[in-house]
Amino acid sequence: MKVNGKNYRTIWMEDSTVKMIEQTLLPFEFKIIECNTYSETCDAIRTMMVRGAGAIGAAAAFAMAQAFMQAPPTEREAFVLKARKEIEGTRPTAQNLFYAVNRVFNVGANSLDEAIAEAQRISDEDVEASQAIGKFGNELIYDGMGILTHCNAGWLAFVDYGTALSPIYTAHHEGKKVMIYVDETRPRSQGARLTAWELHNEGVPHAIIPDNAAAYFMWIGKIKMVIVGADRIAANGDVANKIGTFGKALAAKALGIPFYVAAPSSTFDENCPSGRDIPIEFRSPSEVHYQSGPDKRGVQHTIRVCSPTSEAMNPAFDVTPAEYITGIITEKGIILPNAEEIKKLLA
Repeated sequence: MKVNGKNYRTIWMEDSTVKMIEQTLLPFEFKIIECNTYSETCDAIRTMMVRGAGAIGAAAAFAMAQAFMQAPPTEREAFVLKARKEIEGTRPTAQNLFYAVNRVFNVGANSLDEAIAEAQRISDEDVEASQAIGKFGNELIYDGMGILTHCNAGWLAFVDYGTALSPIYTAHHEGKKVMIYVDETRPRSQGARLTAWELHNEGVPHAIIPDNAAAYFMWIGKIKMVIVGADRIAANGDVANKIGTFGKALAAKALGIPFYVAAPSSTFDENCPSGRDIPIEFRSPSEVHYQSGPDKRGVQHTIRVCSPTSEAMNPAFDVTPAEYITGIITEKGIILPNAEEIKKLLA
């Protein structure tokens, strides 16, 4: 995708350095950061400088490759095993992370060059899958359609193109007129800060709406379809995604509006029987208590926005049961959210 006329991927590796767009600064500042060690890349994942299923997977793959680069000749195995555990502990809900780490770890036992090549392959595959998802998802979009998104599953959440936004970009480039309703996605506001920024850069008509307004816009007929991403999809078709997704699915089901999940096959977890088996990450209460942003001079401020004497609970994800999902848009086509279809997809 282009930023200021230049093509960028969300994350890439040059020699032993992982470079990425620092997403916590967007949309107010566009900055590329460099991670010179696997621990620095882990910190970037943990603090959400890089976030989103595919981008996390690529970051984890590059971090695992960095660990093999950094491993000392003596105690090499112990070093990479420790690194693997550290990488996997950064975002426990994201299936793409575990998928990527496992692939790089397995080939890295043979040679460092293979580890580096595998990490790059995972990154490139993510781009190809996102493009294909855009092609298949575009078939669901008609001219004049209103579409709801939740969180950010655009190119910032992947290496490029994205999943939930990829069909929208494809439709827009084909000349279809669409209107995108962007959930703000509290408490981190990935919709208001990231999805809206992406859509603005691409010239796609859109509006940020409060998270609680989505059902109203469905009810009055403005929203005709919902497309969201996924952080992990269980073997039975249950989907873990950013907190608030389940509520949108419930409203869509009640009002007869199609609810689609867009995700590559790397997001499916065959070893996870159902959504109740997906580990849900709980993040710091401070994300609920505080909000940050720049003033008119560009100076960043963090302010408390709720009762100073109250505690907060902050689950980062929820689970949408398969029965509320119309279909899953993958790089191989659109499938129904059930065990049989998923087995065929992953065969």
